[in-house]
Amino acid sequence: MRRALLGGLVLACSTAPLGVFLILRRMSLIGDAVAHGILPGAALGFWFAGLSLPALTVGGLGAGLGMAGLAAWITRRTGLREDASLAAIYPISLAAGVLILGVAGKRLDLLHLLFGSALAVDESTLTGMLWVSAISLGTLALIYRPLVLDTLDPLFLQTVSRLGPLAHGVFLTLVVLDLVIGFQAIGALMVVGLMMLPAAASRFWSRRLPVLMLIAALLGCLSVGIGLLLSFNFSLPSGPAIVLVSGALYLLSVVLGPVHGLLRRPPLLTSP
Repeated sequence: MRRALLGGLVLACSTAPLGVFLILRRMSLIGDAVAHGILPGAALGFWFAGLSLPALTVGGLGAGLGMAGLAAWITRRTGLREDASLAAIYPISLAAGVLILGVAGKRLDLLHLLFGSALAVDESTLTGMLWVSAISLGTLALIYRPLVLDTLDPLFLQTVSRLGPLAHGVFLTLVVLDLVIGFQAIGALMVVGLMMLPAAASRFWSRRLPVLMLIAALLGCLSVGIGLLLSFNFSLPSGPAIVLVSGALYLLSVVLGPVHGLLRRPPLLTSP
């Protein structure tokens, strides 16, 4: 549980800022699609090497990037919107991953991959989470300025620099990498909640981007701490417990947040 707590805290600090950018770039559902898309690669890695962190990471990363690349290729070739391409591909990826694990005859571990298990965070997994979080935060700091410009004013960035596509590609790689490293503890279907819910909740507390990222990370850490505490004391699955706590914090932010919160909005004028 101590390893799960430390790993979850560093994971929240790296995934929540990425979720803020996903929301600002109107790519909120891409995280969900990629979280489903990594499952076939992780299933193949699990089939050949068991719960081996390198095999799961390489397989999931390859599958996630491959799915994102395939969706982008279909969009360029056919004109179909990228979100529609992802919506069509990710159920196929999810079904393929479940089928691979079913054929392997290891259905019990399928629940751990889909919904997470705090006991899955061993020393090697914790080390991988620490490294990925450090790399993710460091790389995000390096591409921060071009990524902000590409998010808020891509046309201006195109006139002064060619870093927009590079920043976008590196950003998507970070999203896939964080989702891959987090699914052992929180689950392939649950880790996206830790990425998106704190980011969405932070929008009700500030309008400044650096503050949004900080608030999202703090809310993510709070979700991990309370979720694991509930999981330990009431024998609950760790991944769903963390995401439900994060969802409760989101709902509180919707109601109490000073920026467009329900209780802070001015009352509607009614005609006499």
